[in-house]
Amino acid sequence: MTELWRLSATELASRIRRREVSAREAATSALERLDAVNPLINAVVAHRPELVLAQADAVDAALARGEDPGPLAGVPVTTKINTDHAGFATTNGTRLQEGLVAQHNSPAVDNLARAGAVLLGRSNSPTFALRWFTDNRVHGHTRNPRNPALTPGGSSGGGAAAVTAGIGCIALGTDIGGSIRYPAYACGIHGLRPSFGRVPAFNASLPERPIGAQLMSATGPMARTVEDLEVALTAMSAPDVRDPWWVPVPLRGPETALRAALCLRPGGMEIAPEVEAALLDAARRLVDAGWAVEEIDDTSLIRDAAEVQERLWLGDGFPALVDAVTRDGDPGARAVVEGVRAKVSAMPADVVNSALVRRTTLTRHWRAFLARYPVLLLPVSGELPFPDGLDMQGKAGFQRVWEAQLTMRALPAMGLPGLVVSTNLVGSVPVGVQIVASHFREDLCLLAGKAIEARGTPASPVDPCSSPRA
Repeated sequence: MTELWRLSATELASRIRRREVSAREAATSALERLDAVNPLINAVVAHRPELVLAQADAVDAALARGEDPGPLAGVPVTTKINTDHAGFATTNGTRLQEGLVAQHNSPAVDNLARAGAVLLGRSNSPTFALRWFTDNRVHGHTRNPRNPALTPGGSSGGGAAAVTAGIGCIALGTDIGGSIRYPAYACGIHGLRPSFGRVPAFNASLPERPIGAQLMSATGPMARTVEDLEVALTAMSAPDVRDPWWVPVPLRGPETALRAALCLRPGGMEIAPEVEAALLDAARRLVDAGWAVEEIDDTSLIRDAAEVQERLWLGDGFPALVDAVTRDGDPGARAVVEGVRAKVSAMPADVVNSALVRRTTLTRHWRAFLARYPVLLLPVSGELPFPDGLDMQGKAGFQRVWEAQLTMRALPAMGLPGLVVSTNLVGSVPVGVQIVASHFREDLCLLAGKAIEARGTPASPVDPCSSPRA
């Protein structure tokens, strides 16, 4: 019999609802897997087995009463340390918040629990969620299960590593500059950044976020199958009055032509040969599934969008960030601050206002572009997943990372959805593609993603490697 921790979320929930297995058995299997492999990767940094089993027992009790506990009945899910999970500290990877214990769940966490998910534990992220690498002075260093020489991605690196290693079926992540999409890419799984307004967000334990973070950050799922992402998105998108930006838009939009654009070098960015090969392969997979794919030279003002993202993210409250990073002392966070300091110094006095105006213009351009091409295939990154810690290898290392992540940085400026699908391995190094659609058309991302996934993805879950591999 297949070990329960190996199953997809949809298969596990189906078996639990049919009462072929109990939610307690699934939770016990997940906890045993966590105990077995988490010491090798440090993906989950806090969990309480008694609470996990109590949640599972509640699912089993509901089934015994003839009730449907929800589409994620008994599915183990991890939550990120920058997102409120009642009874656990929202540390955000900083020593300054170690004692900040949440009294209430964030909306997305509540929505997952209402859908029957069992909240398994807290996944690691870099300090202040600042990096595409996952390490901090509170919880330590998370390693990539496929190859510990590589970054597991960031900032949702702990969640991606956990799912890849079979610790839970789904991980909750957040993304303001690739923090869902890049960890999925780096670990060889799938990740969905939803549209702005799709999934409600709020952390009662923290002050209100600056306007840039409100407009650009998104909460979404990472999983081993695109179908699991779809089920998780449905659950996480339920309404919550605590988020005034949440929009009641159907999860499925009108039918549209199966037409996609392929852009190999958006904004003139350089890409590795393996990245180009993955994009061309994904395009062929779509054509094989009945899509029309047209290669285009460039997208709509992607470098302008990246600049707007930088200005909205860094232009409001940078001195406070510098102060917090200084007090925390994390070297990775310091490297980010130093790497962007010159950009911030060059920003105009009215940086937020001017960026918001430019954001409107860019969003109009992108909507027009995506009306012509309902789906857009882009690189996730210009490179294969980075060697771990590359951003701390001097100015050249930081700039190499920053440039390679152009698409990660640009798309949140307009609040667009983006799906990363893992398609292959280059040795032990994952590679994949990014699928973009217009606002609230995650359904098109998922439709294309399923077609690409159906034609091959890296095997998962995997047993973590204990030593680096080429």
